[in-house]
Formats: sequence, structure tokens, C-alpha cells
Amino acid sequence: MAKRPGPGPDEIDADLLDASAADPPDPADGAAALTDELDLHGFLPRDCAGLVGEYLGAAQGAGMTWVRIVHGKGTGALRRIVHQVLDGHPAVRGYQLAGERSGSWGATVVELHPRTA
Repeated sequence: MAKRPGPGPDEIDADLLDASAADPPDPADGAAALTDELDLHGFLPRDCAGLVGEYLGAAQGAGMTWVRIVHGKGTGALRRIVHQVLDGHPAVRGYQLAGERSGSWGATVVELHPRTA
């Protein structure tokens, strides 16, 4: 079969592709550092329960005692999912909607139990 004239798909912008860009970030590099805030914008509701649970465990393991989860205001669907996870998670000491300057009812502030040795 004859080759069509012009650059092929493997030749277009090949210089822009960086093989290392396909690799996931290495936490040792600090690229995926854990912070005291989890922003759920952009996540599907079906993924949020597991994500929040994992985040809470990691935050407690890192020694954090307070975190903020941003779920947005919207219809309240993400807020309900987040609060359902918080109600049953062993790391959670308590939670409340964020204050007016911290996201109001679009975010939840969570107090975590201190990590155990």
C-alpha cells in the first residue's frame, strides 16, 4: 500500500510529546503533595465517596487535624455524598459547613481525630 503524501500521525507534533509526561507524578518529587483542602470540582459524584474516604485517611495519617472539603453549592448532591462519608468515617471527629469566608455552604470543614501511633 502506498504512503499518502504529507506527514503521518506519528510525525505530527512528535517533538511536542514528552515521554516523561505520560508517567504519573512521583510523590517523592512533591508533585502530588497532600494539602488540607480537597476540591471535588471536576469529579463525578460516583467517584467522590471513595476519594473522600481515601483523602481523610491520608490526611489523618499525615497528622492533620482539620481539613476543608470543597463540594460546591450546586444542587447539594456532592454535599450529601460528602456528609454521608463523614458520618461513617472513623477518622472524623466532627464537621460543619464552612464559614462565610471559607466557602459557606459550598465547603465543609472537618475535624479529624489525632492519628494513633
